[in-house]
Amino acid sequence: MTAQIQAFFDPATATVSYIVHDGDSCAVIDPVLDFDHKSGRTGTASADKVIAYVQAQGLRTEWLLETHAHADHLSAAPYLRERLGGRIGIGAQIHAVQKSFAHVFGRPPAQAAFDHLFAPDETFAIGSLAATALHVPGHTPADMAYRIEDMVFVGDTLFMPDVGTARCDFPGGSASTLYRSVRRLLDLPPETRLFMCHDYPPAGREPRWETTVAEQRAHNIHVRDGVSEAAFVAMRTARDATLAMPVLILPAIQVNLNAGELPPPEANGVRYLKIPIDKF
Repeated sequence: MTAQIQAFFDPATATVSYIVHDGDSCAVIDPVLDFDHKSGRTGTASADKVIAYVQAQGLRTEWLLETHAHADHLSAAPYLRERLGGRIGIGAQIHAVQKSFAHVFGRPPAQAAFDHLFAPDETFAIGSLAATALHVPGHTPADMAYRIEDMVFVGDTLFMPDVGTARCDFPGGSASTLYRSVRRLLDLPPETRLFMCHDYPPAGREPRWETTVAEQRAHNIHVRDGVSEAAFVAMRTARDATLAMPVLILPAIQVNLNAGELPPPEANGVRYLKIPIDKF
């Protein structure tokens, strides 16, 4: 059966979440928990749209897949697991990312926070759909792309061709490694459909999130065919040096390294996120 895809674009974080299903079983990829950093309030409007679709289609949720520990939004995976079921999965190298941030927040993540840690090239199923977890580090050491039939959900590796590629200046990031990960994706058949995790469209273009290997190889402004690894690393390093920190990186990282679980309430019944001073 041909896979069906429903995308949900969150304009506040430019994140695209997906439901992939084969008629009765589904996976949710990169779900968003709404968060107002000014007030500290969370919300579930984005996640509730996912729930509504799953329930309207009569789907059984098997997987809640994270492509990596996001720095730009909080994950809604625990909220969806509570209401829809499913297992939260991420790449096994998440332990390296957890370790690199443990000293920043002084609160080690729960080692069993995720239900499943994917090994590189591990195969799994979503109902009748065959899937493979591709390890594509560079943005972070733990980034995964999920190949499902003729589609790949690329996480933070590639953006749309007119936007380029993901930054590599987070702890454990590497422009050289990202280049090799991207070229691995671009070695797939040219008709392979690629689905972005984000879109930051240039002025005058509406958000888009689907492209192909052929389109990326021909037109990606950072890593099209003919761009060498050395040229890419020089460009990516110079560009990253000019980028501001993501608005939600401090709340997002400490939550997402714990599979989206918020910190437990303290004695007064209030949950707190930590903001390290003069650390970044």
